[in-house]
Amino acid sequence: MQEKILVLNVLKVFGLSALSFVVGILWTPILTHFLYKYKMWRKAVRTEAADGSKTPLFAALHKDRETNVPRMGGLLIWVTASFLALLFYFLAKFTDSPLLDKLNFLSRNQTWLPFVMMVAASLLGLCDDLFQIFEKGSYRGGGIGLTRRIGFILVIASAGALWFYFKLDWRTIYIPGIGNVFIDGVYIPLFIVTTLATFSGGVIDGLDGLAGGTFAAMFAAFIGIAFFRNQIDLATFGGVILGAMLAFLWFNIPPARFYMGETGMMGLTIALTVMAFLTDSVIVLPIIGFLLVVETGSVIIQFASKRWRGKKVFLIAPLHHHFEAKGWPAHKVTMRFWVIGVVTAIVGMVIALIGR
Repeated sequence: MQEKILVLNVLKVFGLSALSFVVGILWTPILTHFLYKYKMWRKAVRTEAADGSKTPLFAALHKDRETNVPRMGGLLIWVTASFLALLFYFLAKFTDSPLLDKLNFLSRNQTWLPFVMMVAASLLGLCDDLFQIFEKGSYRGGGIGLTRRIGFILVIASAGALWFYFKLDWRTIYIPGIGNVFIDGVYIPLFIVTTLATFSGGVIDGLDGLAGGTFAAMFAAFIGIAFFRNQIDLATFGGVILGAMLAFLWFNIPPARFYMGETGMMGLTIALTVMAFLTDSVIVLPIIGFLLVVETGSVIIQFASKRWRGKKVFLIAPLHHHFEAKGWPAHKVTMRFWVIGVVTAIVGMVIALIGR
């Protein structure tokens, strides 16, 4: 009986992941046609950083990429995952099939929260992408201003934190080798700060295939942790995101057919954060998401150095652009980041499972 359940769980997680990849591949021509028909890309290369300083080196490196390749490719990921989640939910609800009931992975205690938060953040990112494309909004060159973006993310993060604390009654975090540590109300600010930190890691987007490959490794790690903890619905949720992400990556490797954009980055960073908390493995998120930490850190160091020392540490921040500016081919930067991302994801997953 246990072997049969295990087989069904494996089929659910990996079968729906594969289905997500196929669905993503099949509707990409529709998405591509729309994005190119309406020229959904930036009309000019960014020439200023967030602090207002000029970025001529960045503009020179990206003059042929940012202005003729569409944004909003992240739609392929979260729309595909959302479609499959709702499809199997309604099929299970309106039929009496045990198989369809098993394949449904939207459940109150595992996946409704990450699903809703992912969609909310993705829609916010979609608005930001549209503002950038049509040069609207309060940000330089178009887009939602950084302060407002952080404000919106704070609202989403606060809702998630309160749900965890009051509805799911989470009061502890698991530390590998030690066990559960009671933190009570500290859980709420911890969730909010972690969400903001992961969101800031969205700066990793910027080279063909970079974000897709690195996030695929991170989600794969949390899928493994969720499966080990018998959180099959959550593992499946991560699996359909991963399958759709691989479909995105199929078209995003050099030369990219489209870029992920904020609609992809915001949704993925939020979903990753919630999965880390739901699997009680947030303590290893900085390891699994090591590249997000490094990329965010490089931006913080650059801004601080320019403000307090009057000079830059990196040629361009975030870090992947620094290596690009040093003469590394973009594909070499991307693939080396992939390798690092896979290694740190494996290390983080192993540490998370210690003592379980």
